[in-house]
Amino acid sequence: MTKLNQTKKKTKREAIGFAGAGSVLAIVFGILLWLEPMADANATEIMVYKSPTCGCCRDWVDHLRDEGFKVVTHDRNNMDAIKSTYGVKRNLQSCHTAVVDGYVVEGHVPASDIKRMLQEKPKIVGLTAPGMPLKSPGMQPASEKPAGYDVLSFDQQGKTQVYKRY
Repeated sequence: MTKLNQTKKKTKREAIGFAGAGSVLAIVFGILLWLEPMADANATEIMVYKSPTCGCCRDWVDHLRDEGFKVVTHDRNNMDAIKSTYGVKRNLQSCHTAVVDGYVVEGHVPASDIKRMLQEKPKIVGLTAPGMPLKSPGMQPASEKPAGYDVLSFDQQGKTQVYKRY
């Protein structure tokens, strides 16, 4: 075999190898694109009732989405009816109310506490971060850690216990 023929065969093998690698990458990429919506389909859905004009509520919703929740929002001008429906007593209230897997989440509760609650399944109505704690998700830059407040669990009578201290 001449040197020229050997070079042509080598170039052809390299081209086939490169094309084959490209095909494999295309297949892997296609599978990842196919799996991404499935991951979203498996995300826990949380329904959030909030004011249509509240920026901290929008930021909290973004926090939940960033943490893997599928968030469905319902904008309301009067939140009192929602809080009453879900048994959130006045002293436990904040600006938004969410419902996830039968639990109520009131205010700026970090997603990690919601995930813990969903995993442990305690016998409570839900979790609350009463008021609007300044160093909570939605009230501070996303890169900062929660600090200086308590997340409380509450029961049907409104009795609370510290669920997580920040």
